[in-house]
Amino acid sequence: MNKVLMKGNEAMAEGAIRAGCRYYFGYPITPQNEVPAYFAKRMPEVGGVFVQAESETASINMVYGAAAAGARVMTTTSSPGYSLMQEGVSYLAGSRLPCVLANVQRGGPGLGNIAASQADYFQATKGGGHGDYHLIVLAPASAQEMMDFTMLAFELSDTYRVPALILSDGIVGQMVEPVELRDFVEKIPEKPWALTGARGRKPNVIRSLWLDDEGVPLNNEWLQTTYETIRQKEVRWETFMAEDAEYLVVAYGSTSRTAKSAILLARQEGIKVGLIRPITLWPFPYQILSSLSLQVKGILVCEMSAGQMVEDVALAVDNTPLYFAGELGGRMFTDIKIQDKIHQMVNGGLQQWQPR
Repeated sequence: MNKVLMKGNEAMAEGAIRAGCRYYFGYPITPQNEVPAYFAKRMPEVGGVFVQAESETASINMVYGAAAAGARVMTTTSSPGYSLMQEGVSYLAGSRLPCVLANVQRGGPGLGNIAASQADYFQATKGGGHGDYHLIVLAPASAQEMMDFTMLAFELSDTYRVPALILSDGIVGQMVEPVELRDFVEKIPEKPWALTGARGRKPNVIRSLWLDDEGVPLNNEWLQTTYETIRQKEVRWETFMAEDAEYLVVAYGSTSRTAKSAILLARQEGIKVGLIRPITLWPFPYQILSSLSLQVKGILVCEMSAGQMVEDVALAVDNTPLYFAGELGGRMFTDIKIQDKIHQMVNGGLQQWQPR
């Protein structure tokens, strides 16, 4: 087993290279700066291209060009930078171009701070730009998953011609853990739609603009049909001590790891509590949440935000009491704090969450 100590950000970059990514365009921003630094060193070693663009806007449009040519391509950034990319993300989705993006979230809104946050959930899962579109959104919770989910993101993006997003945070990006290096992907899917020159065939066209009456509606219908297929086939989640649980915690990313520690502490006190961790934030695991909600007395959603994923959890839960605990502006949870919230939920000392 070939394991090395890596930062989560470095593992994500190495995963991209092992998935066949040979084009990276990016602009520095903390807490994801290890990613472009790693690509700058590794891309020349594998015959790839690294470009430090003049802005996030330039980066995402360079991604558009490389994706249109059929390359596996990536850009990464952090919250304010991802906001700047939204026009390009919408164009990529509208043009059906596969690519992998990553947002290593930091505290906001505005310039915020460089501490970890999960306040970009809405932007990631509901479509941060204009138009009816989704990205496949994967939420890693470890350095190993930063590598594995990045490789998976390239596979899913190519399969469905939908951009995929790694939604991480400053904790997962900066943590150093042993990472098992995966094998290099040897065969990348053929892309007969790509702009590779038209020798011996009709020209391909990549666009999100139609001047006739039916082009845009038909493109939207194709997108929605594709999204429904993804909803049916690609929902992913993890459960932890949920089999006999009387109470449930829902958390993703780094918060899910803190929640596991809190659950172990609560279990030592005889409280039967378990965890469900959404791995795909879009498509969201509504069905398994709905099923588990029928066996528990209460559900606690923990997020480093004012309450965003909790709205999706509420859509999956009918009559089970729903509670929320949040940390704001780059402040992170401790296991003791989540354990305390579990106590309050069990003892009736926590107010139920209500839509706002």
